[in-house]
Amino acid sequence: MEKEDLATRWEKVKERVANAARRSGRDPAEVTVVAVTKTVPPETIRTAVTLGLCELGENRVQEALAKQAVLGRTGLRWHLIGTLQTNKARKAVESFDLIHSLDRWELAEVLVRTAERLGRKVPVLLQVNVAGEASKHGMPPEEVFPFLARLLKWREILVPSGLMTMAPLTEDPEATRPVFRRLAELFRTARAEFGLGPEWHWLSMGMSQDFEVAVEEGANLVRIGTAIFGARP
Repeated sequence: MEKEDLATRWEKVKERVANAARRSGRDPAEVTVVAVTKTVPPETIRTAVTLGLCELGENRVQEALAKQAVLGRTGLRWHLIGTLQTNKARKAVESFDLIHSLDRWELAEVLVRTAERLGRKVPVLLQVNVAGEASKHGMPPEEVFPFLARLLKWREILVPSGLMTMAPLTEDPEATRPVFRRLAELFRTARAEFGLGPEWHWLSMGMSQDFEVAVEEGANLVRIGTAIFGARP
């Protein structure tokens, strides 16, 4: 993709994010865009970085590692937004700044052991399957508080930093609003119930097809690929 095309797409995305934030009475600067770089070649990502896209989201650990070998990590923040297998935990802890997809207790235990061995703190988001879709990962909403209560014993190692969800794919973005609203309610209630501090910060929801609705409902992390880079092959 030519730099001019990429710049035009990025400017349109920023404008749409800003307008959605203002509609909900928020400062657009509160919303961080994670550029989803799945299948995007490193040379295109490098161009995106020159345009200010420094928050990069990858679905697969191995693909991210290959790109990090080319692009490095200086000045970039790498987000793991896809399902994490336990056998990839070490590489994930070493290579990502934020893991969006903590969805089961077995994974939490592996991440804690790995982080302890490496002497690292690992910020994580709890992935919630708000819509209850069988095709999607994530814990059901009713499990969030019990899970969080157990997780907090490790909060100095595995840092609970917010919630993430994926809404159902639909031609009508408005249909996703109840999903995003429910996650935002869980986020706020968890902060109050558990007395969580500033580390409980991220509400990761919204993708290319529905990010404006997500921002209107409180998202401050949106994961956008197609609207920036175009359709995948």
